[in-house]
Amino acid sequence: MISTDAVVAPAEAARAARSDARRRQILLAAAPLMERSGSHAVSMQSVAAAAGVSVGLIYRYFTGKQDLIRAVTEGVLDDIGRLVAEALDPEEDPVRQIAGAFAATCTVIRDNRQAVLLTYRESNTLDEAGRQVTKELEVRTVAPLRSAVDAAVEQELLRPIHTELYTYDLLTVAHSWALKHWYFAPRVTFEEFVRSQTALVLSTAIHPDHRSRYADLLGDLA
Repeated sequence: MISTDAVVAPAEAARAARSDARRRQILLAAAPLMERSGSHAVSMQSVAAAAGVSVGLIYRYFTGKQDLIRAVTEGVLDDIGRLVAEALDPEEDPVRQIAGAFAATCTVIRDNRQAVLLTYRESNTLDEAGRQVTKELEVRTVAPLRSAVDAAVEQELLRPIHTELYTYDLLTVAHSWALKHWYFAPRVTFEEFVRSQTALVLSTAIHPDHRSRYADLLGDLA
């Protein structure tokens, strides 16, 4: 006899998957609307129309526009955290971990460009609690990258740099694909952007004794 639990568990998993998909559908519709017009000019009705759902359904997932903005921001940070962890996992060399994590971060920025712009544009509209949660999530998200930078410095693969500043320099450079997309996109492909920026940020930090070891990452700057 098939147990009730064996039937219920897949059903619950399917419902959860549908709920996650619907929530993401709403966020994907909200981000470009709010980035383009500003959250103050975007109504829940317009978000519902763009997402192809009812206003009532949106309120099942979000309490209001602040909640939507916060969810967009947290979604981007969650994606960065997940892909960075995946990039770090199979690699043992901390410098190559940094390169992989940087590329993963750039990929999330590329795939969520309007959400990133919305985050910069609307973060000040969040209440203090919302801003604090976002800050804490960002710190947790960059922690694995910071650990890789720390390890590379400890192993003297990098110069004795300020690891916190360098970690956030990497994050800022990755975000520039969204912030200056209007300038970069007509001039370089995304792949060229990642390759060139990786070489640039690593070339300033890799210890001279190990530059030949990472010639494939440094390219012409080796």
